[in-house]
Amino acid sequence: MVNAVIFDMDGVLIDTEKHYNKAWCEAAAHAGFTEFTREHALMLRSLDARLAAKLMKDIFGEAFDYYAIRETRRAIVAERLEKYGLEKKTGIDEILAFLHSRGIKAAVATATPIELTLEHLEKIGVKDKFDKIVSAKQVENGKPAPDVYLYACEQIGEKPEDCIAVEDSPNGIKAAYAAGCKAVMVPDLTEPDEEVMPMLYGVADTLLGLEDIIRRSE
Repeated sequence: MVNAVIFDMDGVLIDTEKHYNKAWCEAAAHAGFTEFTREHALMLRSLDARLAAKLMKDIFGEAFDYYAIRETRRAIVAERLEKYGLEKKTGIDEILAFLHSRGIKAAVATATPIELTLEHLEKIGVKDKFDKIVSAKQVENGKPAPDVYLYACEQIGEKPEDCIAVEDSPNGIKAAYAAGCKAVMVPDLTEPDEEVMPMLYGVADTLLGLEDIIRRSE
């Protein structure tokens, strides 16, 4: 049974991860870390800031000021979004209409700060289509800890095992799986790897593929 679908935002609902990736590389290079690559940026997707700061220091040394570089990255992302606009991921409107038609709740559980999340969802015209929108900044531990998914389930009044969680990154999948949700990956910048494959309830090429996964659960 699926009573709710909880979506990550960046890379799942909006096509922003490509901008974050480029911005991380640019911000790190600006700080003198020219050896920072796309692969390093991928490690940071949805990752709790405290864990991210430690990870980057472990890789690049104590001189890597994660929080300062993140501020530069935020400014670069804002510039890129101003230039390119927010792009919806394929199937967002259709899957939300499908969920509504089935009486299935929809929620968002993102690592992005809540104010920016609401702003972005408003801009693409879907904010009011969710029963609840929560951010990992509202809980003690960010992804890959399960806190934000447990909080989202609590807010919509559903058990984790009755919820599908839709993610595009390994850190997000780990969070959803640890919470006890049915973790579904809709790949964006990377495909599921050997570590996350056993955690997956399903994989879909786009959000439209969720319809078959939900029907399978009925």
